[in-house]
Amino acid sequence: MTSPVDGTAPVDAGALKEVAGRFATGITVVTGIDAGEPVGFTCQSFVSLSLEPPFVAVAPARTSTTWPRIARAGSFCVNVLSDRQEELCRGFAVSGGPKFDGVAWHRAHATGAPLIEGSLAWVDCSIELVHDAGDHELIVGRVLGLGVGEGSPLLFYRSRFARMDHDGGARGRADQTGG
Repeated sequence: MTSPVDGTAPVDAGALKEVAGRFATGITVVTGIDAGEPVGFTCQSFVSLSLEPPFVAVAPARTSTTWPRIARAGSFCVNVLSDRQEELCRGFAVSGGPKFDGVAWHRAHATGAPLIEGSLAWVDCSIELVHDAGDHELIVGRVLGLGVGEGSPLLFYRSRFARMDHDGGARGRADQTGG
């Protein structure tokens, strides 16, 4: 067990990662259009922020080469992945390359951002606010459109993919991802 942090010593990044890893998250692919081409990246940092007005937030890493391409468009679509989209998740998690090769998608009505077919849910947004958040940026999106699909969520817990079992509980996977 990690030693408790009491506020008198600096927080170790590894300890913070271990603690945050105990919080199960869904996995999304954030998409947009840049120079007429679809672009996107895997993102765990997604949250519903406000109902009135309707806001969500994502937090791409400052090192992301894809986020600046999406930001130029002023809009994005958050695609919540289903448990059948693990391979797609892995493809969008790597830097560069033709991420949309073989991926079925169509343009979201409000912004034209890519809506990935088979997603569990999607949220189409305009960029409302960009805030410095250390080694990430916090992006607040105004919800312009949304929808739901069918299936169960692809989850991430303790640096591993997880899925819901048929009884509604989570079950882990032994394979690790890059984080």
